[in-house]
Amino acid sequence: MANPDHEQLHHVTEEMHHHHRHATNSRHEQGHHLLSVENLSVSFRLYDPDYPGYLRAPKVDLDVLKNVSLSVHRGELLALVGGSGAGKSVLADAIVGRYEPNASVCGRIWYDGKRCDVQDLAELRRRKIGYMPQSLQSLDPLMTVGNYLRFAAKQGGGPDPNRTRTNSDVFDSDQAIKDALERFALEPEVLKLYPHELSGGMARRVIAIATLLRAPELLIADEPTPGLDEHLATRLLSELRRVADRGGAVLLITHDLSLALQWADRVAVFHEGRIVEETSAAAFTSPDQLQDPFTRALWHAMPEHGFEVVKDA
Repeated sequence: MANPDHEQLHHVTEEMHHHHRHATNSRHEQGHHLLSVENLSVSFRLYDPDYPGYLRAPKVDLDVLKNVSLSVHRGELLALVGGSGAGKSVLADAIVGRYEPNASVCGRIWYDGKRCDVQDLAELRRRKIGYMPQSLQSLDPLMTVGNYLRFAAKQGGGPDPNRTRTNSDVFDSDQAIKDALERFALEPEVLKLYPHELSGGMARRVIAIATLLRAPELLIADEPTPGLDEHLATRLLSELRRVADRGGAVLLITHDLSLALQWADRVAVFHEGRIVEETSAAAFTSPDQLQDPFTRALWHAMPEHGFEVVKDA
């Protein structure tokens, strides 16, 4: 049941609410978003890098996320667009309940209408939220690719995010893995390899396959295409689009606005630790439909718009 302090049924048909604009297929099943992040701030306690004399340096707080709010609906792909090193991965880690020991976190996260604490998010990461991390170090160095994928398939039970498993379900995980390897142009021999024997592109595909085999309700993909050629990148993005089209939800984190607009229903623009605008991808047909100066500057800077620099950004 939705928290009355957060979600109200009367906004279901409103184009603009909770700091964002809807896409045409944005849905509020049971009157709430699948994921809502509100006023989330994350800082890290570090030694002051500017202090003369490292051994005497005092500790300071480095603010990475600053009152971030965003929402993801069922049936949609939301692209979070921002520059490298801007803190997008920190946001992804926060959503799945992964916090460094020196992190300070405040704000609120709801999943499917329920407000979550760190333990709730960690449990959701095991059951309903799939995380496709940017780092290839997420692969277990002591586990073969085959064992890694079989474990993922056992957790998810298939490629359909709407599928409810029962004890009587018969799911052929070996066939699902074989099919996934074929779709991502990996030979069956890869199953016998360890992570250190994979190229970067192969490791990226293995992580993608494992995440998809888990069949999450919400899939968070953090810069999932580096190391992939155009064909494989398109294949992966098509799979993400398919998750959303079948009733799940996808948060695609990328620095590439052009790529985001090809696949996303909505776009959240990230700048200096904040989301400055969260709007429909259709709003990018004209800068007049964009609210924030930085977002308009991004529009003008796209190749098809002449790389123009605007002064109000």
